[in-house]
Amino acid sequence: MPDMYALKAEEQSQQLQLVEREDIEDEEDLFEAIDKLIAHGINAGDVKKLQDAGIYTCNGLMMQTKKNLTGIKGLSEAKVDKICEAAEKIVNYGYITGSDALIKRKSVIRITTGSQALDELLGGGIETSAITETFGEFRSGKTQLAHTLCVTTQLPTSMRGGNGKVAYIDTEGTFRPDRIVPIAERFGMDASAVLDNIIYARAYTYEHQHNLLLGLAAKMAEEPFRLLIVDSVIALFRVDFTGRGELAERQQKLAQMLSRLIKIAEEFNIAVYLTNQVIADPAGGVFVTDPKKPAGGHVLAHASTIRLMFRKGKGEQRICKVFDAPNLPEAEAISFFFCFRS
Repeated sequence: MPDMYALKAEEQSQQLQLVEREDIEDEEDLFEAIDKLIAHGINAGDVKKLQDAGIYTCNGLMMQTKKNLTGIKGLSEAKVDKICEAAEKIVNYGYITGSDALIKRKSVIRITTGSQALDELLGGGIETSAITETFGEFRSGKTQLAHTLCVTTQLPTSMRGGNGKVAYIDTEGTFRPDRIVPIAERFGMDASAVLDNIIYARAYTYEHQHNLLLGLAAKMAEEPFRLLIVDSVIALFRVDFTGRGELAERQQKLAQMLSRLIKIAEEFNIAVYLTNQVIADPAGGVFVTDPKKPAGGHVLAHASTIRLMFRKGKGEQRICKVFDAPNLPEAEAISFFFCFRS
């Protein structure tokens, strides 16, 4: 197929080789381990309390409010002030120049989607240090792309991959490991190795979903993860909160979880891929043949860096439209990632 992401024959024979975290020289300054606080006069017991609360880097610590930190059992306001003061000596969270910001952006990796047309639409692929949200009706390709990204993320960077592991949080029970096998074979990769580099969790409540995110920091601080998938981000919130009376609380809890996702993306330079559902839009107008809008409201809209709208095309074709992005023009692409054949 002309729009499929083609790989050279010699590249297809390559097997995945993930590097260890300590061997990644280019990422040494991306985050600072929380253990470094000990050298700045912080008690090891207090550092352990931070780790128990899901804070494993100084960067992640600086992303917390003092109110949250004092909520950790055993940490007084005086201790929190001392900890924050020590963390500020390790990481710089103040102003930087535009030139420095540009240099920092060079650490962003774009992970191929497996579709040449979709990669071109996204400027190279799914970005790290950002949240990419896809929304659309059922069977529009959102979960299929998630499965494809589970494989392409593990490709070497020379093959437009992320050379990293994948964390998959499934809220709808749609993850199928057997679907990973043909995708891995398409890219000339060992399916068993690919599956071993995916950590998977099935979430059943919004609280469970949030707790799974808290436990990820420990793994990402030790191993080279490059992608976090939440499929779908809104499903459990729509089940656990019902009616307008609980809408405000739902949006608040959703905002807190999205804030956590943003911090994970920037703290560990990983790509966050979210799938979202759609709801009927009665205000769509008489000239709109199929009025639908993404669920989650403005809270989810503002949290997502890039929003993509998926819809069905002819046969197995899927059409992707850039709905919102800070650096991409509004455009469409016909993708073929529903097909396993190259």
